Amino acid sequence: MSSSYLPATTDSLALAMEAKDPSETISILYRILDDPSSSPDALRMKEQAITNLTQHLTAENRGEDLRSLLTQLRPFFSLIPKAKTAKIVRGIIDSVAKIPGTSDLQIALCKEMVQWTRDEKRTFLRQRVEARLAALLMESKEYSEALTLLSGLVKEVRRLDDKLLLVDIDLLESKLHFSLRNLPKAKAALTAARTAANAIYVPPAQQGAIDLQSGILHAEEKDYKTAYSYFFEAFESFNALDDPKAVFSLKYMLLCKIMVNQADDVGGIISSKAGLKFVGPDLDAMKAVADAHSKRSLKLFEIALRDFKAQLEEDPIVHRHLSSLYDTLLEQNLCRLIEPFSRVEIAHIAELIELPIDHVERKLSQMILDKKFAGTLDQGAGCLVIFDDPKTDAIYPATLETISNIGKVVDSLYVRSAKIMA
Repeated sequence: MSSSYLPATTDSLALAMEAKDPSETISILYRILDDPSSSPDALRMKEQAITNLTQHLTAENRGEDLRSLLTQLRPFFSLIPKAKTAKIVRGIIDSVAKIPGTSDLQIALCKEMVQWTRDEKRTFLRQRVEARLAALLMESKEYSEALTLLSGLVKEVRRLDDKLLLVDIDLLESKLHFSLRNLPKAKAALTAARTAANAIYVPPAQQGAIDLQSGILHAEEKDYKTAYSYFFEAFESFNALDDPKAVFSLKYMLLCKIMVNQADDVGGIISSKAGLKFVGPDLDAMKAVADAHSKRSLKLFEIALRDFKAQLEEDPIVHRHLSSLYDTLLEQNLCRLIEPFSRVEIAHIAELIELPIDHVERKLSQMILDKKFAGTLDQGAGCLVIFDDPKTDAIYPATLETISNIGKVVDSLYVRSAKIMA
C-alpha cells in the first residue's frame, strides 16, 4: 500500500481497472481508500473501490489481506449507513469463503467481527455474523460451541421476530442436531423453520435448503418415498438457480431409488435432460451402486465403494444408508449360500461370495448372535455348523388350550353351584 493517496473519483477507479498487473490494480485501489475525503461522491467511489478490491483479493487467494481490509475499513463504516456496512462486511466474509482452505481464517474473522459489532452495538449485523459463525463451527465439527452459540441466538431473534433470519437459524439448528444424531430435536427445529418460512416470502435457495433437510430426515426414518419427493423439490429449486447443491439433491434422489429396490430407474434419471447436466463422479458413483444392487453383487458393491470413496464413503448421508444396504445384501447372499449345507468351511463360503475370510467370519458370527439363522462357528476346524430350525412340538399349544378350556368349565361349574347354594 502506497503512502500517497489517490482521490476517490471515477478516473482513479478507471486507472485501477486499466492496470495490467493485478498487484498494481490492488495497490491503486488501496490508495483510493486512503483518500480522507468524506463527501457523498467520495464515499460512493470508495464503496465501488471496496467491491473491486474484494474481487481482486479473492481472485489472488489473499484471505489474510481480506481480513486486514475489514479491520482497516472500520473508521469508514462509521461514515456510511449501517445497512451498507452490513452488506460490505457480509460480502467480504463471503469472499473469504470462496478461497479454499480458509475455514480457520473464516472462524477467526467472524469472531473478530462479532466482537466489533458488540462494541459498536450493531445488533442486526452481529446476529447474522453469529449465524455464519455457528455454520462454520458446525462444518469444523465444533458441535458443542456451535450449539451454545445458536441457543442464545435463537431466543434473541425470536424476541425481535426477524422471520428470515429465524428460518436460517432454525434450519442450521436442525442440521446441527442431525449431526449429533438427535433426530427428535432435528425434526422439531425443522418444523420451526417451516413455520417461520410459511409466514414470509422465502428465497428459492433457502426453500431448497429446507426441502433438502426434510428429505435427509425422512430418509433417516427409512421413509424413502417421501424423502425422494423432498429431494426432487430441492433439486428443482437449486437447478433453477444453477446452485452446486443441485448435484447433491440429485445424488440423494438416486440413493432413495436404490433403497426402495428401484435401482433400474437410476439409469433413466441420469440420462434425462436434467440428469445429463450434472453428469460427473457423483452420478457415476450412484450408477455403479445401482448396477451392483441390481445384480445383487457384493463384489461390484465393494468395487464401487473403493473406486468412488470420496463420493460414497466421505458423504456421511450416503455412507450411512449404503452401509445398511450393504449389510442387507451381505446377509441375503450368505443365507442363500449356506442354505444347502449342515456343515461347511468358512473359506469355501468366502470363495463363493468373493470376500475376505475374516470379513465373512465376522459377519456370520454377528448373524448367529442376531438369530438370523441357528448355528455355531467351529473356529478350530474353520467351519460353520448349521442347525436345523427347531420345530415347535404341537403338543404344547394343544395342552395349553386344553388347560384353558378346563379352567372355563370349572369357572362355569362354580357359578352354577353358587346359584344353587343361594
